[in-house]
Parts: sequence; structure tokens; C-alpha cells
Amino acid sequence: MILHELLTYETLRVIWWVLLGVLLIGFAATDGFDLGVGMLLPFAGQTDLERRIVINTIGPVWEGNQVWLILGGGAIFAAWPPLYAVSFSGFYIAMFAILAALILRPVGFKYRSKRESARWRSNWDWALFIGGFVPSLIFGVAVGNVLLGVPFRLGTDLRIYYDGGFFGLLNPFALLCGVLSVAMLAMHGAAWIVLKSSGIVAERARRFGTWAALATVLLYAAGGLALWLFVDGYRISGAVDPNGPSNPLAKSAEIAPGAWFANYAAHPWMLLAPALGFLGALGVLWSLKTGREVRTLLLSKLAIFGIISSVGLSMFPFILPSSVMPGASLTVWDASSSHLTLFIMLVCTGIFLPLIVLYTAWVYKVLWGKVEEKDITESGHAY
Repeated sequence: MILHELLTYETLRVIWWVLLGVLLIGFAATDGFDLGVGMLLPFAGQTDLERRIVINTIGPVWEGNQVWLILGGGAIFAAWPPLYAVSFSGFYIAMFAILAALILRPVGFKYRSKRESARWRSNWDWALFIGGFVPSLIFGVAVGNVLLGVPFRLGTDLRIYYDGGFFGLLNPFALLCGVLSVAMLAMHGAAWIVLKSSGIVAERARRFGTWAALATVLLYAAGGLALWLFVDGYRISGAVDPNGPSNPLAKSAEIAPGAWFANYAAHPWMLLAPALGFLGALGVLWSLKTGREVRTLLLSKLAIFGIISSVGLSMFPFILPSSVMPGASLTVWDASSSHLTLFIMLVCTGIFLPLIVLYTAWVYKVLWGKVEEKDITESGHAY
């Protein structure tokens, strides 16, 4: 109880904002290379054996990596209920498309090698490509739309009304963010294939990874420039109580040009995030040429950390702005669960999150090493 009293409502809200970012970055850094491998599967592997090698680089770990997506969704549901309600209802069709694509992965892994038919296996290879490409694209499109503002409003009883449609999400800036997401995760998948394979498969992955890393740098720069020139940000225009009750309508907010860059001007240390995004991707370019496999993967994770965290830092304290009713925008200070709920969840997270990290690290240690041809031809357990 003493700890509960020491951790103010404001502090807990910030902690859970950070934890949400950790879970989303954790998903991108782990399951992200699974998605990237799926996208590169038809290209890094040309023969059936080569494609089986690519699949088996992620075969033992992809299911465990999806835990981060479940944790992220659970954290949004429990810590930020209005955010969960708006995003999962407003982006319903997009979420359905993501889930449908993700379902293709386990089915593809299990059924691909059930028949010797080349056409059968090729069709499942492209299904796995879709299972990697579609979520990568839509996740990026979603982030782009969050930066633009989502067309929702709140009634006086805090009932949520969503005024947008699915095709409205496919605007130029959001699609640019989607393509950036695809390039970033393709780079990450290539780094993983290079680490876990050898020979011609690794060489092809190195080539595709080089192009993906270059695209990541250029698209990230283009996204930042577009955000500065064409996208208006949001800012709180009145007083706000960080320890007050969760009521988005209790504040005033407005749309303002350049507002998404105000945090960087006020807190220059935040510039470290976009710097890490650029340096990580450029480091992947350099590391792929020097053959440093572990370093390539770590630099790829660094790029992901920098790119995703730069979005969160630029938006703080906003977590979901409203384009049609700026005052109803959801922020860290007015969209959270109660003080007690956040505290209980923090205690549970402090117990179970380290266990998940330790177990994941142990699994990767046990499964360390490259996937070779003999592992496919001599094992009856390979995909």
C-alpha cells in the first residue's frame, strides 16, 4: 500500500505509456522479423529446399513471438479502455484483414509440405508472403492515420462515434508510412535470414536486406519531411490535470502546424529517437557488407526502436487524436483506467514480463545456430 501511495496517478499513466511502447516495439522487434521472413520467402528461396530452409529459420519461434502482440492488445484493453474501443471499432476492417493474414501463417507452415505438388507448395509460399506483407503494411498505415488524426467524436455521455470508413484510411501519407513499415520489417527479416542460414539463401537475403535498409532510410526521411510540410499536429490548448479523472472532454485541444515537432524543440534529448532510427538502418547497410551477422540483427532492432519511439515521443501526451473533434482526442492524462487498476496491473507486469523475457531468451539460446540443408533432409520434424 505504501508503494501504491507513492506512485501518483500521473506517474502510473506515464509508466503505462512507456510500457505500451515497450510492448509494441517488442512485437516489432521479434514477430517483425517473422513477418519480414514471410515477405522474403518467395525471393530468398528459389528451390523447394531453399524455401524450406527460410521457413525453418522462424519455424521454432514464430508462435512465441506473437505473445508480444497479445500482450500489446491486452495492455491497450486494460490500461487504455477508450483507446481500445476507438481503435478496434474504427479500424475494424483493417484489424480483420490483419487477423486473416496472420491466420495464413500457421496454416501455411502446417500444410505447405503435406503434398509433393510444386504448385501446392508455391501457393502456400505466396500465402505466407501475404501473411507477412499485409500486417506489415496495415500496421504502418494505422500509425500514419494516428498521426493524421482519426475521425471520431465523443458524446456528452462519452459514447464514441466513428465517422470514417476503411478506404479513407488509404490516404497518401498513411500509405507512405505503410510502405516504410514494409521496408523496415523486410530489412529485419533479411537480417534474421542472414543470421540463421548460409550459402546462396543468405546471399540473396543479404542483397534484399541491403535494398530494404536503403528504402527504410529514404522512406523514413520522406515521412519526416511530409509530416513537417503537409501534416498538422495536435496540442493541448488549455490547462490539464495529469492526476485528474479520465475524461477526454475535460480538456481543450487544437490542430496546429508543426505541433508534432514541438516536443523535440522543448526536449532536445528526444532527438535521440529519430537519430537511432537513421543510424540503425544505415548500420544495417554497413553491417550487411561486412558480414557481421549478430550485429546486423541488433542494428536492425535499434532502427525499429528509434523509428517507433520517435512517433510516440512526437505525439506525447496524445495517444489517439481526433480529426473531427480535437477536444475529444485521447491523451495519456485522460484515457487511462483508474489509479488502482494501473497499479495492480503494474505489479502483475513486474512479475510476469521478466519471466516472459527470460523464457524467450532461453528459447533463443537453445535454438541458436544456423539452419542447414541436412537439418531439412534428415529431420522428420522440419516444416
